[in-house]
Amino acid sequence: QVQLVESGGGLVQTGGSLRLSCAASGSISSFTTMGWYRQAPGKQRVLVAAITNGGTTNYAESVKGRFTISRDRAKNTMYLHMNSLKPEDTAVYYCNAVLSLVSSTEEYDYWGQGTQVTVSS
Repeated sequence: QVQLVESGGGLVQTGGSLRLSCAASGSISSFTTMGWYRQAPGKQRVLVAAITNGGTTNYAESVKGRFTISRDRAKNTMYLHMNSLKPEDTAVYYCNAVLSLVSSTEEYDYWGQGTQVTVSS
């Protein structure tokens, strides 16, 4: 019913920038929160940044000042602008959305398929 499709990952040098996009489609009534998570090899998936329906944002300490999360409500798309990238930012980045469907008042948790970000030193 709902699809989250990430794009924008790739290979970049230390200090470079990337912009990730997450496009949501389906029978979506409203979003509660959307967020970006990342998982490095051999490590757990962790929150990078999140944005609530009201526009409140929060960031992992490791990315504060370098990454910016934003959302285009009209396009149901979320972005992660990543600047001053470091090798330790290398991971698969996943889009997450907690949302309500048109046919239900319950909240559901959806994940994208992930996009690889690799930062070379």
